[in-house]
Amino acid sequence: MFTGIIEALGTIVDIQKDQENTIFTVESSISNELKIDQSLAHNGVCLTVTHIEDNKHQVVAIHETLQKTNLGDWTVGDVVNLERSMPSHGRFDGHIVQGHVDQIGECIDVVDEKGSWRFTFQYDPSTKNFTVEKGSICVNGASLTVVDDAKGQFSVAIIPYTFENTNFHKIKKGTKINLEFDILGKYIQKLKTLEL
Repeated sequence: MFTGIIEALGTIVDIQKDQENTIFTVESSISNELKIDQSLAHNGVCLTVTHIEDNKHQVVAIHETLQKTNLGDWTVGDVVNLERSMPSHGRFDGHIVQGHVDQIGECIDVVDEKGSWRFTFQYDPSTKNFTVEKGSICVNGASLTVVDDAKGQFSVAIIPYTFENTNFHKIKKGTKINLEFDILGKYIQKLKTLEL
């Protein structure tokens, strides 16, 4: 389990194909602190660390992950958000994040609000995922509060610290992002569809 509080940024330094899988080599300030078989969220996708060398680590993404997340679009030089799983004695600073991306969204607007930035994203509402104003959303692994929402889209406000210390400074109109919707909302939605 994760909380959506980004620990570090990683840079993709190598990409290798292994049949239908892709091996990503990531360089970061926390790579040398990791352990083999550890869960690490990359842009909100929970992946297993398979190799560590100096300040680099490797993870493997299977075909399904590449199809359902923005990992399939990664290229060498891309910057990704990293978060280690939450320790049992840790603080719960964000919200419940599973590291299971629900769908890909797209940035449709970025507004500089002179001290913060408002990002607006759209997604396919036919999946029955939804946001609520002042509720939680996970964008590229970052726990955020929804500023406003409409069917198939929502906005978030990003403060300078978050802008600089996550890959939000790389997001522009047309950028594809990973979305994990609030697990509580997903359970409520599921209950509504069940026959009791």
